[in-house]
Amino acid sequence: MSQANGQSNHEKVIIIGSGPAGYTAAIYAARAELKPLMFSGMQPGGQLMITTDVENYPGYPEGIMGPEMMEDFRKQAERFGTRIKYEPVVKVDLESTPKRLWSDSGEEYTADSVIISTGAKAKWLGIEAEEKYANKGVSACAVCDGFFFRGKEVVIVGGGDTAAEEALYLSKLATTVHMLVRRDALRASKIMAARVQAAENVKVYWNTEAFDISGDDKVEQVHVRNNKTGEEQAIDASAFFVAIGHKPSTEIFDGQITMDDAGYIIVDAGTSKTNLEGVFACGDAADKVYRQAVTAAGTGCMAALDAERWLAAQEAPVSA
Repeated sequence: MSQANGQSNHEKVIIIGSGPAGYTAAIYAARAELKPLMFSGMQPGGQLMITTDVENYPGYPEGIMGPEMMEDFRKQAERFGTRIKYEPVVKVDLESTPKRLWSDSGEEYTADSVIISTGAKAKWLGIEAEEKYANKGVSACAVCDGFFFRGKEVVIVGGGDTAAEEALYLSKLATTVHMLVRRDALRASKIMAARVQAAENVKVYWNTEAFDISGDDKVEQVHVRNNKTGEEQAIDASAFFVAIGHKPSTEIFDGQITMDDAGYIIVDAGTSKTNLEGVFACGDAADKVYRQAVTAAGTGCMAALDAERWLAAQEAPVSA
């Protein structure tokens, strides 16, 4: 390894986080002979490790299990020389030169450049049944999983733009979309709210919250309560979609990287560049719009190319 400031743990590129974005960045960086070191995080492979069937990623015509797909990504990254440490980074100093990072084991590392691909996690209601029926009808991504429930009744929870968009998406697949809104109005934009209420097969339940899910090893009924009257009822449904937002896993960068109010890293338009020189962000940590495996992989490619070009510019001789 090269050395900086006497440190033996110095790298040209360190990738924080795995998943489609991190692994793709690793593949491109490794093929560019940058010998990347990846910290996989607490959940190697990201959210796809808790996803069953993936049918919308190009190249898998028969679909593939999420963990199997991430294993393919990992093997490809390692084939070109990526080294992976199966632990999270718990502290960073990205404003220093070189960048400084500390792993969960207490080891300090330095790097010329850093690629952030720490992802985001879906927000859940917190009811026990969400975990019980995970991948058995419970989902936080209608675009990912709605296809499996064509011709069936589904429930979606949420009142913002994301929930409205996903309810409309589901309305094209499901016979009925039961939309649970805990207030007496949608928080979504007026145009999205109007579209939801105009959709014939979207049934909105105002002032309503889910408190349980039941079924024989899969979602069959969603139990809801009106938070004004206290009235309870069971809705027959084959799926339960939660659309109350995502939380990006970017806490350790707070105060150093420019983020929006929700914690998503802000990058220069059309690039993966952050406000810090030599620091790049990709995947769901910087994407609150699409949040798909294929778009995450695309931005992982961008981050590696941006890092490679930035490193080359640092090494280029200054012309007289």
